[in-house]
Parts: sequence; C-alpha cells; structure tokens
Amino acid sequence: MPTGVALRDPRQQLFDAAERVLVRDGVTGLNSRAVTAEAGVAKGVLHRHFADFDAFLTELVLDRIARVEAQAASLRDAAGTGDVADTLTDALITGFEPVVLALVVLVIARDELRTRLRAAGTARLPLVGESAAMVAGYLTAERDLGRLAPDADVDALAPTVIGAAHLLFTEQEGGPPEFAAVRKVVTTVLATALR
Repeated sequence: MPTGVALRDPRQQLFDAAERVLVRDGVTGLNSRAVTAEAGVAKGVLHRHFADFDAFLTELVLDRIARVEAQAASLRDAAGTGDVADTLTDALITGFEPVVLALVVLVIARDELRTRLRAAGTARLPLVGESAAMVAGYLTAERDLGRLAPDADVDALAPTVIGAAHLLFTEQEGGPPEFAAVRKVVTTVLATALR
C-alpha cells in the first residue's frame, strides 16, 4: 500500500479483514500478516493502532460483544410481541452468524486472548456467556409478562438454548440451519416453560 493514503476507519477496516480471514481460513490462518494483507494495508498499520496482535484480537472480540449486547437490548424490547419461540429463533439465527462461531473457536484456542477478555470484564467464555445473558434477559422479560411459566428457570434455560443452538449451528454443513430446525431446538428446550 502506498504511503500517505488516508484510511477511513483503520480499526474497522482491520476488524472486517480479520473476520473475513477467520471465517475463510480458520484460527490457524489468522495472523497479523494475513489481516493486513486482507485489509490491503501495510503491516505497521495494525501495530500503530494496537499494542500487539492479542490486543487487536481482544478489541475485535469486544467489538462483537458490544453487538451482542445491542442485540440483547433489542430482544428485551421485543418481549410481549410476536411468538416467543419465533422471536428467540430469529435472534439465534442472527446471533450465530459464521463470524461469531469462528470467534468462539478463536477465544477457546488462544489462552492470552481469554485472559485479556476476562480482565476486560467479559463472561467466563466470551461471546457464549454474553449470548446466554441475552437469552436470559429476554426469557426473564417474557416470564415477567406472563408468557412463560412463573417458575421457569431462565438461568438454566438460557445456557441450554445457547448450547443446543451452538451445536446445531456448528454441525450444520452448507450454510446455517433452517428456521424450522432452530425453532425445534428452542421449543424443545422451552417446552415446559412456554404457555
């Protein structure tokens, strides 16, 4: 890349490039050289904006966690509208996009990244924990509105939904699972809680 060319938003450009590399090449293909090559920038650009590659990855995951938290707020706001299972199914399909699945693998694979994320106040298993909290918040709101059984244990249901959905999405080949398959997982987990 020629010197002197201004980048619009170098951090976001690098994040977008890292996500593309991660989805395409997996954890083993993700390194600073691959990210900067994908972004079309000099390698020094990454190090100008981040102390090291793990600092970059930490910010990348934190950026994605912020999106999960925004989705959580929207999901809570949807409580009381539409069908509970359909609303939760839509949220899972949106939330378990390929980038998120790849980032979960990355977090599991890199000890230093997990350590930094925990120091930043994330869930014990970043992205997965925040997703479970999103589901718990929504189910709590629905329970408070009387659309779930009053004794529904959302703290048990939420991670069960997330775990079952995560397995469904990671074992699916040729794209994300169909709406009906995800909804079946949701209705099965929530069977005793749904009214």
